[in-house]
Amino acid sequence: MKAALIDRYGSNERVRVGDLAVPPHGDADLLVRVHAASVNPVDIKTRDGKLKTLLKYRFPLVLGNDLAGVVSDVGARVTRFKKGDAVYARVDENRIGTFAEFAVVREGAAAVKPTNVTFEEAASLPLVALTAWQALVEIGRLAANQRVLIHAGSGGVGSVAIQLARHRGATVFTTVGKRNLELVKRLGANVAIDYRSERFEDVATDCDVVLDSAGGDTLVRCFECVKPGGVVVSINSNTPSPAFARSWGLNPILVLAISVLSRKATAAARRHKARYEYFFVRADGERLTEITRLVESGAIKPVVDKVFPLEQVRDALAYSESGRATGKVVIKVA
Repeated sequence: MKAALIDRYGSNERVRVGDLAVPPHGDADLLVRVHAASVNPVDIKTRDGKLKTLLKYRFPLVLGNDLAGVVSDVGARVTRFKKGDAVYARVDENRIGTFAEFAVVREGAAAVKPTNVTFEEAASLPLVALTAWQALVEIGRLAANQRVLIHAGSGGVGSVAIQLARHRGATVFTTVGKRNLELVKRLGANVAIDYRSERFEDVATDCDVVLDSAGGDTLVRCFECVKPGGVVVSINSNTPSPAFARSWGLNPILVLAISVLSRKATAAARRHKARYEYFFVRADGERLTEITRLVESGAIKPVVDKVFPLEQVRDALAYSESGRATGKVVIKVA
């Protein structure tokens, strides 16, 4: 099969399309013929080796964390899917490899593809939609009549998070560049903040939940927006929390280093009597099935910027990395 892979960590020049054997699947797995996969920031961090402390991969390593496709074969213990089913999934973080003609998906990670979108649109959703759900619903417990600030509202996670928050009845603030102000309003943002001309903490106040994707100084400033008892949830891997580091079983020296790096955020959380949560999105077919229902009802609509063929995977990664994309960048495989 054709696959986009790396033989060692490094720049985009390390990414190549080569031939590999179709991966074997276990008794509880689906073998999926991939129609499309999407590009996520985690793919770029993986390529660069920035996650090697957390995730131990072997080479050659096929990139890609989510997909949409058709079930080609099923394991002996699979009961929810059969050959020919159209599915989509965020694969487990230790079993990545969706930039390929075939990929293995744990049965519990997969869901039936929404019927009202294309394979390319479906592929744009799993990782970002699960990120939005886990951040806002599971960690943030966002409810009707609450206030939420979502950073980077025109990005992959942000564009879905806005729609999910509005569906739950929240008042939505979001930061965005000037060219996408109207887009985020169409997605459901009540207040769109041009981050180049306004300080978001002067506009979005008394929020119950803040979703940060920038880290660094932006993360620290987020605590000025959250009310006492509220929560700032960060998905930027450059600023993990000490609690996250301990939960992943990192050695005490790394936990100490992360504590030092995140000390400004943890101090800001204490000062504002708020929680600081960092998480790494997990595969979850049950939640993805709920997202399917939201997509089919029209509550969530995919936002796809560009679609690249597998042979142009380097261009797809570079475009996503440039920060110019609105919504998602997708790789068409089949």
